[in-house]
Amino acid sequence: MIHTVGHSNHPIAHFLKLLQGQGVTLLADVRSTPYSRFNPQYRRDALLEELSRQGIEYLFLGEELGARSKDPSCYEQGRVSYRRLAATELFRQGIDRLLAAAKSHTVAIMCAEKDPLDCHRTILVARELVKRGEDVAHILANGAVESHDQAMQRLREKLKIEPTDLFGGDTNEQAYEVRGQQIAYVDPKAARASK
Repeated sequence: MIHTVGHSNHPIAHFLKLLQGQGVTLLADVRSTPYSRFNPQYRRDALLEELSRQGIEYLFLGEELGARSKDPSCYEQGRVSYRRLAATELFRQGIDRLLAAAKSHTVAIMCAEKDPLDCHRTILVARELVKRGEDVAHILANGAVESHDQAMQRLREKLKIEPTDLFGGDTNEQAYEVRGQQIAYVDPKAARASK
């Protein structure tokens, strides 16, 4: 089981309780840039210090699993394509590192967004983990845990995606694609150049 969590604007003590509530022993940071302008407690150095005090290890995977790819082939009209990003060798290496860490640790993938449906940790990273047969659960701001299946049901309802019939295709894939388009990073320079 791999968890995901968003640091949001939580006080650090609350965030640490969220991790401890699930027995997390390793936090995998998938932010492309491990800093927070508005929440200094989540800057990499400050976070590392707090995690260390609690005996929680830290693994930075923002290069591999971050949503703001440096690879120009991952963009379509200035917007990151999660499908393209997930197909890169660097991304696959990041998933492999995450799965290797999960063999000896209780892992939580961290990004900034409070709601897992608003974040690439769910729409991109968890999607690939599930494809590889990994169980994923999302730690919510109130400490409750939402299974990935429950999150996807919530996303399908939010997007009003219903199967057209019993053989209507994979509605989760449709939901991932739609939500990915809604939340994916747009590079202002690349977007201007594609016009």
